Amino acid sequence: MSRTASLAVSGLLIAALTACSSGDAADRGADDLGTIEPGVLKVAIQPYAPYTDYQGGELTGLDSEILTAVAAKLNLKVEPEVTDFAGMLAGVQSRRVDITIGGVAWSADRQKQGLFTDPPYYSPPAMAVKSDKEYKTVSDLENLRLATVEGYVWVKSIQAVPGAKLQAYPDGNGVIDDLGAERADVGFLDPLIIIAAQKARPELAIKTQYLTPPSDADVQAKPAYEYFRSYMTSFYLPKEATALEQAISREIRAMYGNGELTGLVRKYGGDPEQFLKPPTHIAPLRRDVDRPSDWTPPSI
Repeated sequence: MSRTASLAVSGLLIAALTACSSGDAADRGADDLGTIEPGVLKVAIQPYAPYTDYQGGELTGLDSEILTAVAAKLNLKVEPEVTDFAGMLAGVQSRRVDITIGGVAWSADRQKQGLFTDPPYYSPPAMAVKSDKEYKTVSDLENLRLATVEGYVWVKSIQAVPGAKLQAYPDGNGVIDDLGAERADVGFLDPLIIIAAQKARPELAIKTQYLTPPSDADVQAKPAYEYFRSYMTSFYLPKEATALEQAISREIRAMYGNGELTGLVRKYGGDPEQFLKPPTHIAPLRRDVDRPSDWTPPSI
């Protein structure tokens, strides 16, 4: 679930980057991108398969494969550092790493302390469901047992649903277990986590459904419903890394256009129509914040 003048990018640098094509960016040379170590892209991740993981000396997962493809085009060698989510953010904000990926949602507060790339995908409001019943709108969730992980953004959303019972668990396994045992009606987790659980535990007969997002009027009436809509995941960089951010964003946009992102999303079981087409509420969030007023989110 990004630049304005406040990011202090010189007009000369903007002009130079804008003049480069996707291929030209790599020709500039890795030294021009201002990484901590020339030619190396230091990335902080947490074990969060199938989005990010580090096994057998290799980065795996959707975000990892996107970054690896981008780095190759920019002539950068990826050097991973495994930590937790707090360590990921701290590493970027203190500039101990060049970038962090995987589960980092764009927010107005976070962008004040770092730079966000254009979104490599959008995280849709996915639900894990055991029964054959279809849940399409927030009103369909009223008076149900709604499960998620402690501390996740959906806790606030669930608490705002009339009559709903919040069931919060230490991790996603608890959500999946209780759905399978029919001790919960609906589970809210990141979509690829649900899809991976379906493949790993087919005997539970869990399926993925996508919630119809609440309208602007619904969110205005109940702000917590914001988390029942798609959010932007983006790669997060230090505030000083303007050249690197713009180069990575350019490559991300190229991957929307050439089909690479469509192929990667499908590889991990995602629906490109859900992951790679921005809902209408996305653009206004970043316009005149960390993007120009005419910014258009990337899309297939």
